[in-house]
Amino acid sequence: MIPRARFGRTGLEVTRLALGGYPFGGVNRARGWDPFSPDGRAGAIRTIHAALDAGINYIDTAPSYGEGNSESIVGE
Repeated sequence: MIPRARFGRTGLEVTRLALGGYPFGGVNRARGWDPFSPDGRAGAIRTIHAALDAGINYIDTAPSYGEGNSESIVGE
C-alpha cells in the first residue's frame, strides 16, 4: 500500500507518490515519444490507468505542460 498524507485542510488524502504529468505535455525528443500522436496519447492514458490501478491518486499536471495537453490527457 502506498503511504498517504492529508492534503492541506481539504480533508482529502493523497498518495505520497505522484505520477508526474509533464511528459504528457510535449514531445520527448530524446526518446522520440510524441503524446500528440494517437499511439503516444494511448500510451499516456495506459500509464495513467496503471498508476491508478497501483493505488496512486495524485497526478501532477499544470496548464504549462504542453499548453494544456497534459491536463487534457489526464482528463481522459
